Amino acid sequence: MMARALELAGRGMYTATPNPRVGCVLVQGETVVGEGWHEKAGGPHAEVVALGQAGAQAAGATVYLNLEPCNHHGRTPPCADLILGNKVRRVVAAMLDPNPQAAHGGARLAAAGVAFEHGLMEAEARELNIGFFSRMTRGRPWVRMKIAATLDGRTALADGRSQWITGPEARQDGHRWRARACAILTGIGTVKADDPRLTVREIEISRQPLRVIVDSRVETPPNARILESGNVLLFASQKKELKGAEVVVVTNPGGKVDLPKMLEELAARGINELHVEAGFRLNGSLVREGCVDEFLIYLNPSLLGDEAQGMVKLSGMDALEKRARLKIASLDRVGDDIRIVARL
Repeated sequence: MMARALELAGRGMYTATPNPRVGCVLVQGETVVGEGWHEKAGGPHAEVVALGQAGAQAAGATVYLNLEPCNHHGRTPPCADLILGNKVRRVVAAMLDPNPQAAHGGARLAAAGVAFEHGLMEAEARELNIGFFSRMTRGRPWVRMKIAATLDGRTALADGRSQWITGPEARQDGHRWRARACAILTGIGTVKADDPRLTVREIEISRQPLRVIVDSRVETPPNARILESGNVLLFASQKKELKGAEVVVVTNPGGKVDLPKMLEELAARGINELHVEAGFRLNGSLVREGCVDEFLIYLNPSLLGDEAQGMVKLSGMDALEKRARLKIASLDRVGDDIRIVARL
């Protein structure tokens, strides 16, 4: 039943942001009497949908859901109150809510006599909402850096041209990862070299992620394609207007964009997952400043040679012990390419 709740929660993969992805299953014995999932912010929570479907059969039922019922008045009333009002007997949550404003729904239920348990399939539940958990507990999004490279680790020709290193299947897969993110980030170097739109195009989606540019001196061309549809946030080290983008100044002592503070600002705007598609220089800066949690790497069976650009620009690697060590989370074949998900 919890696996089913997680499956339902996954239906909000592309739409639930900035809220968590939540699914709910109501059972009487082993019979499902109601189920639901949270589609988008402002819409009904998973418990509301499931309880509505169950009707009178909710009384005495057990509720399975991947996140503790909320306990606060936000855009919708507390789900804990709704559960109590429907005389549910037992609630099983995969994990407690990390949002301090919404937490303690389980304690409220228990105090009112409803059996409450949590911890079932907690690792899977945390993985599903890894960005929401990061924002609530660390005050920053979960940052996923996407890199398309050849087998010798080259991401572009010496002049910056990179379209296309990987095959069509890998590119489509990359759009699915874009779609699940709340925002997509790139740097001014990529804007100038590739003039990307950074939109989700290979799959159907009802919501386009926010586009974010790191551009210290606000050098983004006014006719850049990324600005055409708006919904762009540009982080700079100096204030300057740019039509089609909101410019936010966050400056470090070196006169560049303060990347950790940028992440804090994005979290304050409700960004759970940040998807990075940038050049090796900005990639290196993000890694050096501890701003990357996960790498999404597509390796194509081809070679470009030493003069081509690499994945990440790092310096000071004068000993093997200083290298950044990663853990492989998954390794899969996508068309002719290999997809690696690795974490620091």
